[in-house]
Amino acid sequence: MQRIKLMVNGMPGNMASILAKHALNDKRFELAPYSLTGPEITETEYLLDSVTVRLIHPNERAELIEEIKRTQHGIITADYTHPSAANANAEFYCKNSLPFVMGTTGVDRKAIENTVKASDIPAVISPNMAKQIVGFQAMMEYAANTFPGLFEGYSLEVKESHQKGKADTSGTAKAIVGYFNRLGTPFSEEEIRKEREPEVQKKVWGVPEACLKGHAWHTYTLMSGDGTVKFEFTHNVNGRDVYAKGTLDAVLYLSQKINEGAKGTVYSMIDVLKGV
Repeated sequence: MQRIKLMVNGMPGNMASILAKHALNDKRFELAPYSLTGPEITETEYLLDSVTVRLIHPNERAELIEEIKRTQHGIITADYTHPSAANANAEFYCKNSLPFVMGTTGVDRKAIENTVKASDIPAVISPNMAKQIVGFQAMMEYAANTFPGLFEGYSLEVKESHQKGKADTSGTAKAIVGYFNRLGTPFSEEEIRKEREPEVQKKVWGVPEACLKGHAWHTYTLMSGDGTVKFEFTHNVNGRDVYAKGTLDAVLYLSQKINEGAKGTVYSMIDVLKGV
Protein backbone atom coordinates (compact mmCIF):
# COMPACT_ATOMS: atom_id res chain seq x y z
CA MET A 1 0.00 0.00 0.00
CA GLN A 2 1.27 3.45 -0.91
CA ARG A 3 1.97 5.51 2.17
CA ILE A 4 -0.05 8.69 2.67
CA LYS A 5 2.02 11.85 2.86
CA LEU A 6 0.87 13.90 5.85
CA MET A 7 1.87 17.39 6.95
CA VAL A 8 0.91 18.15 10.54
CA ASN A 9 0.49 21.87 11.15
CA GLY A 10 0.72 23.46 14.58
CA MET A 11 4.02 22.10 15.83
CA PRO A 12 5.57 22.43 18.34
CA GLY A 13 2.12 22.54 19.97
CA ASN A 14 1.21 19.54 22.09
CA MET A 15 -1.60 18.07 19.99
CA ALA A 16 0.22 18.57 16.69
CA SER A 17 3.40 17.01 18.07
CA ILE A 18 1.56 13.98 19.46
CA LEU A 19 -0.23 13.46 16.16
CA ALA A 20 3.04 13.76 14.25
CA LYS A 21 4.65 11.15 16.50
CA HIS A 22 1.77 8.75 15.88
CA ALA A 23 2.10 9.30 12.13
CA LEU A 24 5.86 8.80 12.31
CA ASN A 25 5.36 5.41 13.97
CA ASP A 26 2.58 4.26 11.62
CA LYS A 27 3.69 2.53 8.41
CA ARG A 28 0.57 3.76 6.60
CA PHE A 29 1.85 7.35 6.72
CA GLU A 30 4.87 9.32 5.61
CA LEU A 31 5.33 12.38 7.79
CA ALA A 32 6.33 15.45 5.80
CA PRO A 33 9.30 17.32 7.33
CA TYR A 34 7.35 20.60 7.35
CA SER A 35 4.83 22.20 9.70
CA LEU A 36 3.03 25.52 9.33
CA THR A 37 3.29 27.33 12.64
CA GLY A 38 2.25 30.61 14.22
CA PRO A 39 3.99 33.99 14.38
CA GLU A 40 4.65 33.56 18.09
CA ILE A 41 7.03 30.63 17.48
CA THR A 42 10.67 31.72 17.32
CA GLU A 43 12.21 28.35 16.45
CA THR A 44 12.80 27.36 12.82
CA GLU A 45 13.09 23.61 13.42
CA TYR A 46 11.53 21.01 15.70
CA LEU A 47 13.20 17.69 16.47
CA LEU A 48 10.66 14.88 16.63
CA ASP A 49 12.44 11.69 17.65
CA SER A 50 15.07 11.41 14.89
CA VAL A 51 13.22 13.58 12.36
CA THR A 52 13.84 17.30 11.96
CA VAL A 53 10.68 19.19 11.03
CA ARG A 54 11.03 22.62 9.47
CA LEU A 55 8.70 25.15 11.08
CA ILE A 56 7.22 27.44 8.45
CA HIS A 57 6.10 30.84 9.70
CA PRO A 58 3.17 32.79 8.22
CA ASN A 59 5.44 35.25 6.37
CA GLU A 60 7.17 32.48 4.40
CA ARG A 61 4.48 29.90 3.77
CA ALA A 62 3.24 31.43 0.49
CA GLU A 63 6.80 31.24 -0.87
CA LEU A 64 7.43 27.66 0.26
CA ILE A 65 4.09 25.97 -0.41
CA GLU A 66 4.89 25.23 -4.06
CA GLU A 67 8.13 23.55 -3.00
CA ILE A 68 6.20 21.46 -0.48
CA LYS A 69 3.58 20.41 -3.01
CA ARG A 70 6.28 19.55 -5.55
CA THR A 71 8.35 17.41 -3.18
CA GLN A 72 5.37 15.96 -1.30
CA HIS A 73 3.00 15.20 -4.17
CA GLY A 74 -0.53 14.29 -3.03
CA ILE A 75 0.04 15.56 0.50
CA ILE A 76 -2.80 15.85 3.03
CA THR A 77 -2.61 18.35 5.89
CA ALA A 78 -3.86 18.07 9.46
CA ASP A 79 -4.48 21.30 11.34
CA TYR A 80 -3.96 21.61 15.10
CA THR A 81 -3.15 25.28 15.29
CA HIS A 82 -4.77 28.06 17.36
CA PRO A 83 -8.49 28.91 16.90
CA SER A 84 -7.52 32.43 15.86
CA ALA A 85 -5.51 31.08 12.92
CA ALA A 86 -7.58 28.11 11.79
CA ASN A 87 -10.05 29.93 9.50
CA ALA A 88 -7.26 31.72 7.67
CA ASN A 89 -5.41 28.41 7.41
CA ALA A 90 -8.45 26.78 5.83
CA GLU A 91 -8.56 29.55 3.21
CA PHE A 92 -4.86 28.96 2.54
CA TYR A 93 -5.38 25.19 2.14
CA CYS A 94 -8.27 25.70 -0.26
CA LYS A 95 -6.41 28.32 -2.30
CA ASN A 96 -3.46 25.97 -2.66
CA SER A 97 -5.47 22.76 -3.26
CA LEU A 98 -4.35 21.08 -0.03
CA PRO A 99 -6.99 18.64 1.31
CA PHE A 100 -7.08 18.89 5.08
CA VAL A 101 -8.35 17.49 8.35
CA MET A 102 -9.29 20.27 10.79
CA GLY A 103 -8.99 19.22 14.42
CA THR A 104 -8.54 22.71 15.84
CA THR A 105 -11.47 23.64 18.07
CA GLY A 106 -13.21 26.97 18.53
CA VAL A 107 -13.26 27.77 14.81
CA ASP A 108 -16.00 29.39 12.70
CA ARG A 109 -17.04 26.06 11.24
CA LYS A 110 -19.69 27.46 8.91
CA ALA A 111 -17.18 29.83 7.32
CA ILE A 112 -14.69 27.00 6.82
CA GLU A 113 -17.37 24.76 5.31
CA ASN A 114 -18.34 27.50 2.86
CA THR A 115 -14.69 27.98 1.92
CA VAL A 116 -14.23 24.26 1.24
CA LYS A 117 -17.47 23.98 -0.76
CA ALA A 118 -16.28 26.80 -3.02
CA SER A 119 -12.93 25.06 -3.58
CA ASP A 120 -11.63 22.03 -5.48
CA ILE A 121 -10.67 20.02 -2.39
CA PRO A 122 -12.44 17.89 0.23
CA ALA A 123 -11.88 18.21 3.99
CA VAL A 124 -12.79 16.53 7.26
CA ILE A 125 -13.80 19.05 9.94
CA SER A 126 -14.66 18.06 13.51
CA PRO A 127 -14.42 19.69 16.94
CA ASN A 128 -13.63 16.26 18.38
CA MET A 129 -11.51 13.55 16.78
CA ALA A 130 -12.06 10.90 19.46
CA LYS A 131 -14.21 8.32 17.67
CA GLN A 132 -15.89 6.94 20.78
CA ILE A 133 -16.94 10.38 22.00
CA VAL A 134 -18.20 11.26 18.52
CA GLY A 135 -20.20 8.02 18.67
CA PHE A 136 -21.66 9.11 22.01
CA GLN A 137 -22.65 12.42 20.44
CA ALA A 138 -24.37 10.53 17.63
CA MET A 139 -26.36 8.54 20.19
CA MET A 140 -27.41 11.76 21.90
CA GLU A 141 -28.43 13.24 18.57
CA TYR A 142 -30.53 10.15 17.84
CA ALA A 143 -32.23 10.50 21.23
CA ALA A 144 -32.91 14.19 20.64
CA ASN A 145 -34.44 13.47 17.23
CA THR A 146 -36.43 10.43 18.35
CA PHE A 147 -37.56 11.44 21.85
CA PRO A 148 -37.90 15.25 21.87
CA GLY A 149 -38.88 16.57 25.30
CA LEU A 150 -37.85 13.33 27.05
CA PHE A 151 -36.23 15.23 29.94
CA GLU A 152 -38.76 18.05 30.20
CA GLY A 153 -38.93 19.27 33.80
CA TYR A 154 -35.33 18.21 34.52
CA SER A 155 -32.51 20.58 35.37
CA LEU A 156 -29.09 20.25 33.76
CA GLU A 157 -25.57 20.84 35.08
CA VAL A 158 -22.58 20.64 32.74
CA LYS A 159 -18.95 20.64 33.86
CA GLU A 160 -15.91 20.37 31.64
CA SER A 161 -12.22 20.46 32.53
CA HIS A 162 -9.37 20.83 30.06
CA GLN A 163 -5.70 21.80 30.22
CA LYS A 164 -4.96 25.41 31.04
CA GLY A 165 -3.87 26.23 27.49
CA LYS A 166 -7.24 25.42 25.92
CA ALA A 167 -8.64 28.81 24.97
CA ASP A 168 -12.24 27.94 24.17
CA THR A 169 -15.17 26.13 25.76
CA SER A 170 -15.34 22.51 24.66
CA GLY A 171 -17.13 22.11 21.34
CA THR A 172 -18.28 18.67 22.47
CA ALA A 173 -19.89 20.11 25.59
CA LYS A 174 -21.67 22.75 23.52
CA ALA A 175 -22.97 20.11 21.10
CA ILE A 176 -24.26 17.90 23.93
CA VAL A 177 -26.01 20.90 25.49
CA GLY A 178 -27.79 21.41 22.19
CA TYR A 179 -29.08 17.84 22.26
CA PHE A 180 -30.29 18.21 25.84
CA ASN A 181 -32.09 21.40 24.84
CA ARG A 182 -34.02 19.39 22.28
CA LEU A 183 -34.67 16.74 24.92
CA GLY A 184 -36.49 19.35 27.00
CA THR A 185 -33.87 20.86 29.33
CA PRO A 186 -33.34 24.63 28.95
CA PHE A 187 -29.64 25.39 29.31
CA SER A 188 -27.28 27.87 27.63
CA GLU A 189 -23.66 27.45 26.58
CA GLU A 190 -22.74 30.27 28.97
CA GLU A 191 -23.86 28.09 31.91
CA ILE A 192 -21.23 25.42 31.19
CA ARG A 193 -18.80 25.29 34.10
CA LYS A 194 -15.37 25.51 32.50
CA GLU A 195 -12.31 24.67 34.64
CA ARG A 196 -8.77 25.52 33.55
CA GLU A 197 -6.88 25.87 36.85
CA PRO A 198 -4.52 22.90 37.45
CA GLU A 199 -4.70 23.02 41.25
CA VAL A 200 -8.50 22.90 41.23
CA GLN A 201 -8.44 20.14 38.62
CA LYS A 202 -6.09 18.05 40.74
CA LYS A 203 -7.50 18.66 44.23
CA VAL A 204 -11.22 19.08 43.51
CA TRP A 205 -11.80 17.15 40.31
CA GLY A 206 -9.23 14.41 40.88
CA VAL A 207 -7.45 14.74 37.54
CA PRO A 208 -4.13 12.80 37.72
CA GLU A 209 -1.18 15.18 37.97
CA ALA A 210 0.47 13.57 34.95
CA CYS A 211 -2.57 14.52 32.84
CA LEU A 212 -3.07 18.12 33.93
CA LYS A 213 -1.46 19.36 30.71
CA GLY A 214 -3.65 17.16 28.53
CA HIS A 215 -7.10 15.92 29.53
CA ALA A 216 -10.81 16.30 28.79
CA TRP A 217 -13.20 15.51 31.65
CA HIS A 218 -16.91 16.10 31.05
CA THR A 219 -19.93 15.43 33.25
CA TYR A 220 -23.58 16.05 32.33
CA THR A 221 -25.98 15.77 35.28
CA LEU A 222 -29.78 15.73 34.97
CA MET A 223 -32.07 16.08 38.00
CA SER A 224 -35.84 15.71 38.01
CA GLY A 225 -37.90 18.62 39.25
CA ASP A 226 -38.82 16.84 42.51
CA GLY A 227 -35.25 15.65 43.09
CA THR A 228 -36.10 11.95 43.05
CA VAL A 229 -34.40 10.97 39.78
CA LYS A 230 -30.84 11.67 38.68
CA PHE A 231 -29.04 10.81 35.46
CA GLU A 232 -25.33 11.39 34.94
CA PHE A 233 -23.20 10.98 31.82
CA THR A 234 -19.43 11.18 32.21
CA HIS A 235 -16.55 10.77 29.80
CA ASN A 236 -13.02 11.39 31.06
CA VAL A 237 -10.09 11.40 28.67
CA ASN A 238 -6.52 11.46 29.99
CA GLY A 239 -3.85 12.44 27.47
CA ARG A 240 -4.29 13.15 23.76
CA ASP A 241 -3.59 9.81 22.09
CA VAL A 242 -7.25 9.07 21.42
CA TYR A 243 -7.54 12.26 19.34
CA ALA A 244 -4.38 11.46 17.38
CA LYS A 245 -5.64 7.98 16.51
CA GLY A 246 -8.99 9.37 15.40
CA THR A 247 -7.26 12.03 13.30
CA LEU A 248 -5.23 9.40 11.46
CA ASP A 249 -8.46 7.52 10.74
CA ALA A 250 -9.87 10.77 9.34
CA VAL A 251 -6.80 11.19 7.12
CA LEU A 252 -7.24 7.63 5.80
CA TYR A 253 -10.90 8.35 5.07
CA LEU A 254 -10.06 11.64 3.34
CA SER A 255 -7.42 9.90 1.21
CA GLN A 256 -10.07 7.40 0.10
CA LYS A 257 -12.44 10.22 -0.84
CA ILE A 258 -9.70 12.00 -2.79
CA ASN A 259 -9.05 8.81 -4.75
CA GLU A 260 -12.79 8.66 -5.51
CA GLY A 261 -12.61 12.17 -6.97
CA ALA A 262 -14.27 14.17 -4.18
CA LYS A 263 -14.03 17.94 -4.54
CA GLY A 264 -15.56 20.82 -2.58
CA THR A 265 -17.00 18.42 -0.02
CA VAL A 266 -17.02 18.68 3.77
CA TYR A 267 -17.01 15.47 5.82
CA SER A 268 -17.47 14.97 9.56
CA MET A 269 -16.21 12.35 11.99
CA ILE A 270 -19.63 10.72 11.71
CA ASP A 271 -18.82 10.13 8.04
CA VAL A 272 -15.48 8.68 9.11
CA LEU A 273 -17.18 6.35 11.59
CA LYS A 274 -19.65 5.16 8.97
CA GLY A 275 -16.91 4.77 6.38
CA VAL A 276 -19.20 5.65 3.47
